[in-house]
Amino acid sequence: MTATTDGSTGALPPRAASASETDTTTSAAAGTADVRDVAAHAIQRATDFLLASQDAEGWWKGDLETNVTMDAEDLLLRQFLGIRDESTTRAAALFIRGEQREDGTWATFFGGPGALSTTIEAYVALRLAGDAPDEPHMARASAWVRDQGGIASARVFTRIWLALFGWWKWDDLPELPPELIYLPKWVPLNIYDFGCWARQTIVPLTVVSAKRPVRPAPFALDELHADPADPSPVRPLAPVASWDGAFQRLDRALHAYRKVAPGPLRRAAMNTAARWIIERQENDGCWGGIQPPAVYSVIALHLLGYDLEHPVMRAGLESLDRFAIWREDGARMIEACQSPVWDTCLATIALADAGLPADHPQLVKAADWMLGEEIVRPGDWAVKRPGLPPGGWAFEFHNDNYPDIDDTAEVALALRRVKHHDPERLDKAIGRGVRWTLGMQSKNGGWGAFDVDNTSPFPNRLPFCDFGEVIDPPSADVTAHVVEMLAAEGLAHDPRTRRGIEWLLAEQEANGSWFGRWGVNYVYGTGSVVPALVAAGLPGSHPAIRRSVAWLETVQNDDGGWGEDLRSYDDAAEWSGRGASTASQTAWALLALLAAGERESKAVERAVSWLAATQSADGSWDEPYFTGTGFPWDFSINYHLYRQVFPLTALGRYVHGEPLAGRLGSFGRSGR
Repeated sequence: MTATTDGSTGALPPRAASASETDTTTSAAAGTADVRDVAAHAIQRATDFLLASQDAEGWWKGDLETNVTMDAEDLLLRQFLGIRDESTTRAAALFIRGEQREDGTWATFFGGPGALSTTIEAYVALRLAGDAPDEPHMARASAWVRDQGGIASARVFTRIWLALFGWWKWDDLPELPPELIYLPKWVPLNIYDFGCWARQTIVPLTVVSAKRPVRPAPFALDELHADPADPSPVRPLAPVASWDGAFQRLDRALHAYRKVAPGPLRRAAMNTAARWIIERQENDGCWGGIQPPAVYSVIALHLLGYDLEHPVMRAGLESLDRFAIWREDGARMIEACQSPVWDTCLATIALADAGLPADHPQLVKAADWMLGEEIVRPGDWAVKRPGLPPGGWAFEFHNDNYPDIDDTAEVALALRRVKHHDPERLDKAIGRGVRWTLGMQSKNGGWGAFDVDNTSPFPNRLPFCDFGEVIDPPSADVTAHVVEMLAAEGLAHDPRTRRGIEWLLAEQEANGSWFGRWGVNYVYGTGSVVPALVAAGLPGSHPAIRRSVAWLETVQNDDGGWGEDLRSYDDAAEWSGRGASTASQTAWALLALLAAGERESKAVERAVSWLAATQSADGSWDEPYFTGTGFPWDFSINYHLYRQVFPLTALGRYVHGEPLAGRLGSFGRSGR
């Protein structure tokens, strides 16, 4: 049908509503008004809660919960260095025991299945803490491990930790030569073919692999082998014509090379790796602001002769202590990373969208802190973009080598919501961030998290890389946040933004959703992309947006919320958009529906009601489920602040309306 001049869509003139229809409409309007009142009350409580949790310096940081491998590896590191103490061991063991499930296993996310490598590492840590193998909880764990194939079936990283103590043979691990550091960037499998997190881990591990250290084991681990008489059975090679077969044979060649590697070359390579590692140590002593590269860097430098009192080593060990969260019961949990910049920009957006005045002192303080965190020197990203001036923000307190595109986009969006006392400073910082972000666009039009065109197909094929993603290709969620930021900066029609939009539209799944690389999963991807597309000018009637709305309505839970289990990364057909309702995922779905113009829909009303009904009296939400992603399926994250910031953002937009791109830039933006 064609729209008429009076705005209707039918050929006949509009008729007057009947009395019964009027009653129904009035009732629906009253119901909507009631929901908005409930939402407004929830907003006030959530705002008060979030404001009360801000640090005096202006930042927010929620706990970043992963799994017990962080805690187990921390104890193994201390055992290897000879610095493990009873109080730390007792506290770590208390936390690890508390995470064990009834079947004796440990999982990598709440409600997930038992994970073999995680269970092995947790078991070994408890053995270090003095738990006997015949205690019931230990016997259940070891029996399960044997049923799953034992240590031989564990991932490479777990077997490396065991090899440090002679519980596994170095010969039965993939070879990782330190000469890798010399490969130029145009050669496949050079260190810059790997994502920054993998690169920072692999370089120190080349030293460890070359040195092959073994510390005396304090006990045997025969109970974790499926066959103690043959703990490392020989596995047949894949066909030579397959990628797996080719890389398995490459690994055999590298093992052979080890026996003939020139000593001077190998020593020079390890010393070059050491310089590379030390040059990338952050001001707080850590490496990249994340725990895994830090522990391997400490081990590698120690093997090269750096004693524990050396300033580099001392700073590194002190930084690891700052990853510890001490709980009231005396347990000690290790964070894999800390997320203050990310949490602060998301909290700022949430509070502003919830109606807090743009010049509120706590928003201004948050902006001041974020401005102080701007990165103004080149990092590893400059290897592929040597002429690009620096700018942007990282995820952590200290990570100047690896600013990330996602944080830069969200910080810019947050700063635009604040009426700052120095608008010129704010405007220049955002301008540098925008310039850097545009320079980091990949050839296909999308954006990765840390690097540009980090899409080599080879690193993931290495036998060594059997755990998580080791490359950083463009993702829908990061690209969406960039597009939303560029739209807010008046660049919606810039050719580079349009290329990003075209890439996003091409990436839409057949069911209407988008894959979520850094959040779980299709709900996160969709909740990121739809608001970005609308901010960039796509109407809510666009077919791609209508398909996403239809998908979200299809997967809404009966209780009115949304949830998605991490198993959707492994089995999308069964788990895409499916799982117990959570506050953060319900909020992501709401953000998409509100952006698409569905504010008056029943789906939105039910979701808002669910959020209000599940809010605690103190204004917070409880969320044991893991809705953050480190590596899809392999490494999951429970960001403890997600449950607070995203519901507040969604409720704020429900009550106050969508933050239009033009309005976002109303404080201090110069025209571009």
